[in-house]
Amino acid sequence: MLAVTADDHRAAGPVAVLANPTAGRGRHRGLLPRVLDGLATAGRPVELLTAHTPAEAEAACRAAVAAGASALVAVGGDGTVHQALQVVAGTAVPFGPVPAGTGNDFAADTGFPADPLAAVEVIAAALRAGRTHPVDLARMSTAGGADRWYGAVLAAGFDAIVNERANRMRWPRGPRRYDLAILVELARLRPRRYTLRLDGTEHHVDAVLIAVGNCASYGGGMRICPAADPTDGLLDVVVGGRFDRRTLIRVKPRIYAGTHVAHPLVRSYRARTVEVAAEGITTYADGERSLDLPVRITAVPGAVRLLR
Repeated sequence: MLAVTADDHRAAGPVAVLANPTAGRGRHRGLLPRVLDGLATAGRPVELLTAHTPAEAEAACRAAVAAGASALVAVGGDGTVHQALQVVAGTAVPFGPVPAGTGNDFAADTGFPADPLAAVEVIAAALRAGRTHPVDLARMSTAGGADRWYGAVLAAGFDAIVNERANRMRWPRGPRRYDLAILVELARLRPRRYTLRLDGTEHHVDAVLIAVGNCASYGGGMRICPAADPTDGLLDVVVGGRFDRRTLIRVKPRIYAGTHVAHPLVRSYRARTVEVAAEGITTYADGERSLDLPVRITAVPGAVRLLR
């Protein structure tokens, strides 16, 4: 009689699926049955997880992995991916993102098709073949012991401040709330003093924008860290210096093409470990509210095994 190892049990376990029905303002809601059917072609059971809040989503993923899930799939945008990454990061459990959100930057920058059903085909084929592809993640920590992972970009400047303002507002609803938050924060725009430590080397900068990228893009295709490569074991740091309102408005559209880094007020760095400190900033990682500064961010090579 053959012995059955823990790895054998894991390989035979279900594919756990975390789905956000409100991602992308619900435009892909009707695709979920086809997503589940497509994943089932890999020949493994498929288990749809139930969650109504981000905390419940992470808890459901942890419970599924602890129970022996053979893989975790996130159907949604970068926020849904972010929740799933907290569970699979640093483990051998493979992960597949199905891009169905407003922003799908991690999936796009790690080689998945933009079409959700095409991404499902890629994931199912990888499951059948037992094939995974390791990519890096960024690990954040604070002196108080808080710890988070992210896959795409950490924002710690103007964009993070706008997100924080929008999240505090109760009116208006929908995208207009974010637009109004931009106008309010543009009126209050001022450079802030940051301390950066890049692999131990200290820099003091006055800046309105700080981004630390494992991948190139955030915000649904804005290439804020255009040279970032999630397989090089490094983080890319982009610093937008003493921009005034008019200059920032003029330069910001260039972020979609990544050409903003040629502006004389922009500086780019690369490091394995990045420490960022400033007063009164709450960071946003993968578009999700994250840790208050100061934070330490470390590139962790091969921290997640992608199904592609």
